[in-house]
Amino acid sequence: MPYMINRQALFVVILLSTLLLAGCSGLFGESPGEKADGAIMEANGAISEHNRLFGEARDTYASVKAEIEAGDDPSAQQDRITEARDTMEMARSRLQEANTSLDDVNDLDVDPAVKRYAGTLSDAMDAQISAENREIEFYTLLQEDPALENNRQEALDLLEQVGNDYERAEQAYTEARDLADENPDLIESTR
Repeated sequence: MPYMINRQALFVVILLSTLLLAGCSGLFGESPGEKADGAIMEANGAISEHNRLFGEARDTYASVKAEIEAGDDPSAQQDRITEARDTMEMARSRLQEANTSLDDVNDLDVDPAVKRYAGTLSDAMDAQISAENREIEFYTLLQEDPALENNRQEALDLLEQVGNDYERAEQAYTEARDLADENPDLIESTR
């Protein structure tokens, strides 16, 4: 099986400066900065779990690929392919949770640079989620036809789309890092 998703996992970490988030909390609840901090912390937790699960799915898939290339019966790998797909679905759902948390930042009264940063990260996550959705479709094809005897062209088309989506995500993550670099007093860079 010479066709494999070779894109590196996009590992995301979001940090906001403590200058942004420091502030007095009012008598009636959290300040917008504290709410943004909570949303960012929630997103970081979901992203951390996504990254772990995503790595696990990729490791399982790489192991299956190696066994098939070594001459093992492809149909004997269906359960492991299903495991990789299911793990990828769990990872994708964690990234969706992180994206939802970031959406909450846009509704807060915080610096516009922070909103642009959160919006750019959200765009990147949208592209990554799209890539992961297509990657899951690829795993589904593999599950049905582990040697890709009947679905090779469809698999190749999916892999091309996956690559394009990951490229869009990488560009948006780069844009978010640039925004962080431009606003070091508000947003901590993750480099």
